[in-house]
Amino acid sequence: MKTLLGISAVALVAVSLSSSFNVSAEPIPADTIATLREAPLNVEPTPPAMQKVINSDVKEVRNYPMQPPVIPHKIDGYQVNLKVNKCMSCHDRSRTGDSQAPMVSVTHYMDRENNFLATLSPRRYFCTQCHVPQLDAKLLVPNDFVDMDTLIKADINKEAKH
Repeated sequence: MKTLLGISAVALVAVSLSSSFNVSAEPIPADTIATLREAPLNVEPTPPAMQKVINSDVKEVRNYPMQPPVIPHKIDGYQVNLKVNKCMSCHDRSRTGDSQAPMVSVTHYMDRENNFLATLSPRRYFCTQCHVPQLDAKLLVPNDFVDMDTLIKADINKEAKH
């Protein structure tokens, strides 16, 4: 009896909720859908000009702990697939003496169980999953990111005033 009463109560709540929502089977007109394209869906807009890649080879400061370093040079045409990784022609530990490029982190030579490997870990093989080149471009959306050092300094200054 209690089970039947519970099921009835759930059904009653479901019916009352569905009647309070206006569920319509009518499609939304295509011209009212906002898109990032800023053009109707059936029109191919002219794409914006490609932004220039910062090609300074200057090591960028990281903004937070454990941030992957950014790539400070162009990587256009770099082949990274199952057979070839162009990045490792300079950043492999055996090549850094010739190239003067920084060696990839030792964590890139570790497996899931933290055992060191003789070669690059398959988990770390596709560099651009984490590392990206930087563009000389204006921000598309506002950004109020504050780096870790600024937060620490603000906190120290706040404590000093008290």
